[in-house]
Amino acid sequence: MQASGLSSATVSNVVADLVNDGVVAEAGSVDSDGGRPRTLLRVSPDFGRVVGVDIGETHIQVGLFDCTLNTIATATHPIAATELVPELVAGLVLDGIDEVLTKEHLDPAAVLGIGVGVPGAVQAGLVYAPTLRWSGVPFEKMLTPRVSAPLYLDNCARTLGQAEMWRGSGRGAQRAIIALLGVGVGAAVATGGDRYQGATSTTSEWGHTVIQVGGVACRCGSQGCLEAYIGAEAILDRYRALPGAEPFVASDTEARLAEVVERAAEPGPAADALKETAEYLGIGISNLVNLLSPDRVILSGWAGEVMGPAILPMVRDAVRRHALAYMYESTVVQLGELGQEAVALGAATLPVVELLASGGRRTP
Repeated sequence: MQASGLSSATVSNVVADLVNDGVVAEAGSVDSDGGRPRTLLRVSPDFGRVVGVDIGETHIQVGLFDCTLNTIATATHPIAATELVPELVAGLVLDGIDEVLTKEHLDPAAVLGIGVGVPGAVQAGLVYAPTLRWSGVPFEKMLTPRVSAPLYLDNCARTLGQAEMWRGSGRGAQRAIIALLGVGVGAAVATGGDRYQGATSTTSEWGHTVIQVGGVACRCGSQGCLEAYIGAEAILDRYRALPGAEPFVASDTEARLAEVVERAAEPGPAADALKETAEYLGIGISNLVNLLSPDRVILSGWAGEVMGPAILPMVRDAVRRHALAYMYESTVVQLGELGQEAVALGAATLPVVELLASGGRRTP
């Protein structure tokens, strides 16, 4: 009530309307300091359903969530053998949406909205993703003919950042940097405290900051980019180039990275490859710490989940050595909590944000 600046009578009337509309439900009560017990409220999980889509470079994952972002159903389509041609990607996204709705026998008209996390910048419905060779791709229009719910597109690192701030390791942080680690590398700078969102985040092309002059060629066209040293394919290439490296059993990128992590449990080329990766990652994070002074840095994304536990101590040590001491002392480097569905969950926050901002009114 104090944060809203409204009177107690006005707040009571607004809450009553939200309860009558089914947006808010009672969630028990707590004793007060004298007087009647206080009634606890929460967003009603069954007010509606939202969909979140993660367009990654190794898979497309679609999740169906309730209004409190609990997972109801998921569908994952590997794309390792598929070119990231926009039309093909759009088809897989639509198939995934149909799959999760069919699993729950859900009428598409009952969906409050669909959020889509894309590996690039979104401007007026157009997607710019240089590493995918997408320039001004009208991706929203490719989905609209088969989608009846409102669509929301945003950068996947930003949606991931919002998910970690809402439901993951970023809760309670004042300024957090959420690192998206996969084939590509990105970062979101998230701040807590927004009145209706709980967190806001912006993205940066962290993966394409240069850490080595004249270094390894990056697929963005530059040389020496951070992504060219800590992206999943770069880690696999580093391992393969070391003496004694064994052939991979698996054929896809995610499983191969898991093999490297497993082999790194013993001294040898896999352990050396991860040690070097941790050093480069620590340098990249220390640059962010010196620039932005976050209180928390979170390693997330599918590659962060796969290799994070194995490299976290080495990453922390590298950040300690390369960041300014007084800034490092106020920064915690930790792992994300949301697992493989983090980006899809983050994308699902986009229609939920719109729902909260509109006071519970459905977007036509």
